[in-house]
Amino acid sequence: MDYVTLANGVKMPQLGYGVYQVTKEECKRCVLDALDVGYRAIDTAQSYFNEAEVGEAIAESGIDRKEIFLTTKVWIEHYGYEQAKESVLQSMEKLKTDYIDLVLLHQPFADYYGAYRALEDLYEEGKLRAIGVSNFYPDRLVDIASFARIKPMVNQIETHPLNQQIEAHEWLEKYGVIHEAWAPFGEGRGNMFSNHVLQEIGKKYDKTVAQVILRWQLQRGIVVIPKSTHKERMAQNLDLFDFTLTNEDMQAIAALDTKTSSFFSHQDPAMVEWFVKMVEERKGK
Repeated sequence: MDYVTLANGVKMPQLGYGVYQVTKEECKRCVLDALDVGYRAIDTAQSYFNEAEVGEAIAESGIDRKEIFLTTKVWIEHYGYEQAKESVLQSMEKLKTDYIDLVLLHQPFADYYGAYRALEDLYEEGKLRAIGVSNFYPDRLVDIASFARIKPMVNQIETHPLNQQIEAHEWLEKYGVIHEAWAPFGEGRGNMFSNHVLQEIGKKYDKTVAQVILRWQLQRGIVVIPKSTHKERMAQNLDLFDFTLTNEDMQAIAALDTKTSSFFSHQDPAMVEWFVKMVEERKGK
């Protein structure tokens, strides 16, 4: 396994297992499978509604908690100082742990400054080993990195061959923030898995398109958290360290960039309204 080193010296596995859209019914089994095939980083979130199942799996795995890098994210309805702090403590209970390796603010809306101050205090109290943000575009990333007491150590953003986040990556590097990818396969949109360029590169190394995409991300220095509910695919997604893409391969993939989200823009007012509506609908869940 390769690791990245966060700004505070904490080492984070560059390849982890994400549980977004993994149902409560399947989550425990999936996390146990992921840990069994060798993953040692698990990424969840309050808004995924499966933190408790992740916690149960880790507790039952028999693996020393210190060997597992655990990430969760604070959801928008818990923003503001007091609510964010309380929500993280509740997440710790659900995850059956007395510390969390990394906590991110999930979205760049509402009182994220108050919420981030809560993360800073929890970090200084030793309850969090690292803190960061998710979905922060370069302008908001520079803002919080410049004015917060502790710079975010990670920014988790949509990153895949059709939306490579070249500019965002440059800003993250400038401020010493690790780039982490969500939706590393773009959820298959844009015919990702049947892309001719990616298929041809895969044939050269006897690898799948998914493995080529993940290897490309690793060579860019990006942390990736692919999701699968199939144990054999989890193992396949972990099998990335016996080949290296050439500069020619990397350039061919770079040419696929559309510089456009495959999902939505956080800067679209209508999308902000959609998030507000989702927050209202999810209250009390």
